[in-house]
Amino acid sequence: MKQIWIIGLCVLLALPIAQVTYVKAASTNEQHLSSAALLDGGWIEEQDNITILHVGGSHYQMGYQHGYLLREEVQENVRAFLHFADQFLSRSDLLMLWNTSEPYVPSEYVQEIQGIADGANISFNDIAESIMAVEYADHGCYGIAAWGPATVDGELYHARSFDLPSNIQDPVSGKYAHENTILIVRNPANGSASLCPSIAGSFHTGGGMNLHGVALGIQICWSKDQTFQGTPYHFRVQQVLDYATNATVALEMLNTNRTHGFNFVVSQADPAEGFVLEQTANHTYIGTYNDTVESTQPFWAIEHVVRRTNVFIEPTIAKTQRNRYDPRGFIGFLNLLLYKKTNCPFFAVYQLYESVSKQIYVSWGTLNLNETMEVLQTGYHGEGFPLLRLIEMLGKGTGMAEAWNQWVACAATGDMVVSFATHDQMAFKVKPHYFNFYDLLDADPP
Repeated sequence: MKQIWIIGLCVLLALPIAQVTYVKAASTNEQHLSSAALLDGGWIEEQDNITILHVGGSHYQMGYQHGYLLREEVQENVRAFLHFADQFLSRSDLLMLWNTSEPYVPSEYVQEIQGIADGANISFNDIAESIMAVEYADHGCYGIAAWGPATVDGELYHARSFDLPSNIQDPVSGKYAHENTILIVRNPANGSASLCPSIAGSFHTGGGMNLHGVALGIQICWSKDQTFQGTPYHFRVQQVLDYATNATVALEMLNTNRTHGFNFVVSQADPAEGFVLEQTANHTYIGTYNDTVESTQPFWAIEHVVRRTNVFIEPTIAKTQRNRYDPRGFIGFLNLLLYKKTNCPFFAVYQLYESVSKQIYVSWGTLNLNETMEVLQTGYHGEGFPLLRLIEMLGKGTGMAEAWNQWVACAATGDMVVSFATHDQMAFKVKPHYFNFYDLLDADPP
């Protein structure tokens, strides 16, 4: 994270001063409406001790519902992320990042941020700065899409682990941000309904599925090729969930106004197919399981499966990330031990890539909701990978395999299985819960 932010600040220092003035949120004529009118379409239910947030209507309305119904949790999380970011950047630095990116943020999401702020009784800048703190934090994460002969019934199963440091804590209440996890059922007036495992104060945690059968998940990939003059991933992911009707449209949205290094796994239910997207500010690669890139050693392809973690595979893009393509071996391990000097965590990242990939291989042909969740959880446990287990134990607070949520979705049926982290247990150690998107959409408020 320090490496990304230091590079980013160097970019910002070269920008005209006018671009770092304090943001003023766009006003909306909905702000004068009563709380009752704004809350119409928004409500909370509890299933298996999981908080499910239903939001609907305009973007400002959905934001207001989110902030109002989860006011305490939103306030806790915003304080937690700002306190966490303070180790690396001041609030004025975060605001510089926001002001640089804000011209590329669709206006409806600016209005939604304003709605969250108004509903939660905090400032627009608080929300904007906390978004930027997450945007440029050290994500771990893992994404998988499997379909056809790889699955038990030929349907596509999309899986994702959302990983962030486990020590992001509200200095006032002492609550960790990952304790305020929620499931969001989103039904915009102008757009597609979607289902996302998330956290209070955020639209999503970098992935989910929508009513058109499109699913996606993001993994940050550190890269020297970056810009802050583009659309933060936070909003490009939301555009996909709100508007993408198939994977082609989703990939085009994700590839527009790129910022810095990311891996995406994108899938569609009909016809069942999964894709990977690697991107930096100036480079991009889109492929699927049978592209030759997928078998660039030491990485390897698995038939009718695509997967990614935080390491680029396409060689040209990989050069923007690391000097040595192969992350394994003694040199890779030494770079990890000297991480504070090398900023090279890729030995650990590859260990996770290999551990989960092994589980996919073992379960190939029988993958379904339960089996794919087992792949994620067992892969994160690192069975048979003692170095991974040691890295996970010693890397507490780095985001390495610190899963806040893990989920598997079958967009064709609307079924989702999801595990959420607790106060002291990451998601891969927690019993999962089962939901159906269509049942949640049809549910009536209490």
